[in-house]
Amino acid sequence: MRLDLFSDVTDLTAAIVDIESVSGAEGPLADAVEAALRALPHLTVERAGHNVVARTELGRAERVVLAGHLDTVPLNGNLPSRVDGDRLYGCGTTDMKSGVAVALKLAATVPEPTRDITYVFYECEEIEAERNGLRRLAAERPELLAGDFAVLMEPTGALIEGGCQGTLRVEVTATGERAHSARAWMGSNAIHSAGRILDVLRAYEPTRPVVDGLEYHEGLNAVFVRGGVAGNVIPDECVVTVNYRFAPDKSLDDAEAYVRDIFDGFAVKVTDASPAARPGLTHPAADAFVRASGAEVRAKLGWTDVARFAELGVPAVNYGPGEPTLAHTKDEYVEIPLIADCEHRMRAWLTT
Repeated sequence: MRLDLFSDVTDLTAAIVDIESVSGAEGPLADAVEAALRALPHLTVERAGHNVVARTELGRAERVVLAGHLDTVPLNGNLPSRVDGDRLYGCGTTDMKSGVAVALKLAATVPEPTRDITYVFYECEEIEAERNGLRRLAAERPELLAGDFAVLMEPTGALIEGGCQGTLRVEVTATGERAHSARAWMGSNAIHSAGRILDVLRAYEPTRPVVDGLEYHEGLNAVFVRGGVAGNVIPDECVVTVNYRFAPDKSLDDAEAYVRDIFDGFAVKVTDASPAARPGLTHPAADAFVRASGAEVRAKLGWTDVARFAELGVPAVNYGPGEPTLAHTKDEYVEIPLIADCEHRMRAWLTT
């Protein structure tokens, strides 16, 4: 399918939405994006897998990166797209093909920006981190992601969300001793002992650190419980999986040390970890973006790929027209006026 990058940004969004691109099957959309970008003489274009990178090479004093993922969660009877009033419905409309459409429209219609721009459209964001296209580019072609500042076009309701929380998942294990349930006193019930783990979680008071002027809200929660051997056996192990969402004033090591300390006396095993990212609003390019957008700035409560840019030394924020609370839902939609508004505000930033 051919994409017309000079069409109205809402029509472009609909066209992108209608090219099915569930994670792992982004090929047709990546093909269409690549073909449309290669037709623009002011851009150099490279492709790696289903990741497409386009760059201006004007020798400007600053380089900014606009990035968005091409994939969506599995369909739920929500294609093709449809318009109802001021809303465009369909899988990926809010997360995040409306943001991708804004970036593609800018790529086509801002041939001489005041800052050099790198446009990154990548695969497999919605599934396991090992397949994430931005992660692949960071590992194999980090020079393609270099810049002074980055904007990830994640859904934010056209607000600027600075940085992101880190996330740590651990297994906290309570141990006991097996016995026949008819002679329970001869053993030690690990599930009962796990009550002390839950007591810690119930007593937890979330902190609200302020980082670079933005307030974050931490969280520590049980998300899985595993235990039990048989209906007539006293269990000797109970494992509680705990997710810790932490503010960007902590490193991964800090977060792990905190969790190990709060569960002192229990075995703690880290099963998944992703670092937080600071808001990244102190760079002149970021300040110019905030002023040009005129948008409210708030902390990002959740993890996004801005953390990957932070690891590369590129400060980044989240900004896009989609509504984050609608992501991954059957009735996902984007407010049409916000798509045009984001395009207008980003155009002002890139041309002044």
